[in-house]
Amino acid sequence: MWAKWKPYILSIAIALAVGGLAAFLIRNNFSLYNTINKPAFSPPAFLFPVVWTILYVLMGISSARIWLQKDNHPYEVMDSLLAYALQLILNFFWPIIFFNIRTFLFAFIWLVVLWASILKMIFKFSVLDKIAAYLNVPYLLWVTFAGYLNFMIYLLN
Repeated sequence: MWAKWKPYILSIAIALAVGGLAAFLIRNNFSLYNTINKPAFSPPAFLFPVVWTILYVLMGISSARIWLQKDNHPYEVMDSLLAYALQLILNFFWPIIFFNIRTFLFAFIWLVVLWASILKMIFKFSVLDKIAAYLNVPYLLWVTFAGYLNFMIYLLN
């Protein structure tokens, strides 16, 4: 039984750990969100940890599904998981750039690169497992929305 769930538990834990560490590193500066000028349709601050937790769980599930393809497609799996790791690294640094360093334009540019890396990951995942790819569509949509927020915050501040 453990063998069946182990990849999922580990993959979800890795994704949540990345998000949790980023949140920990910006914890003293997250209040910035309440003090800056924000565009229309800005969600309340309490929504961000809820949404990101869901997205990290979906990322973890999708990466586990890809990992489980390793015996049949070892090279494609490694390539896909490298794309996953790249977007996870980019994801980790964005809140630090935005909240701690407070360089909104650079954070927006970083977010565009993150968005492109998520799209690349989704395409790579889709070759191996369509469900794994679809599980990341909400993530891509949320980062698209975050791009709107980030760019407007840059313009308004």
